[in-house]
Amino acid sequence: MEEPLALHPVKLYVYDLSKGMARRLSPLMLGKQLDGIWHTSIIVHKDEFFYGSGGISSCAPGGTLLGPPDSVVDLGNTEVTEEIFLEYLSSLGESMFRGESYNLFEHNCNTFSNEVAQFLTGRKIPSYITDLPAEVLSTPFGQALRPLLDSIQIQPPGGNSFSRHNGQS
Repeated sequence: MEEPLALHPVKLYVYDLSKGMARRLSPLMLGKQLDGIWHTSIIVHKDEFFYGSGGISSCAPGGTLLGPPDSVVDLGNTEVTEEIFLEYLSSLGESMFRGESYNLFEHNCNTFSNEVAQFLTGRKIPSYITDLPAEVLSTPFGQALRPLLDSIQIQPPGGNSFSRHNGQS
């Protein structure tokens, strides 16, 4: 008889980088209500994994200087083992999610979280998060700010660069 595969919980941590400012200022600046400027990360195998201009990083859950998340979304469970997951992350870090590939609007932390969530659980992260860049860019103010915003590199401090070579994240 085969051993049943272990199930590992997968969570999405959601942080508002604006600390509430987007909710207050977006109607005036963009002409539409935004509830936050979202940074996300995936929690699995007792670590938090995220992507920024420094590439893929990890830390203990809530261990960046962003502090505790504003909300936590339960994405379900995965049968993917830690070893397979770390190999997968290593390949992502060498291909799609290198630090120099980071772009605030088209290839960011939320793109990474969405990709990893689908690999682990088959589920996407909530669309209110992934649709945010298009919402901002659909406004005249968003278009005017795009050149400035395109130059912004975000890397939440407090994580460790992910490297398969050191055996742990």
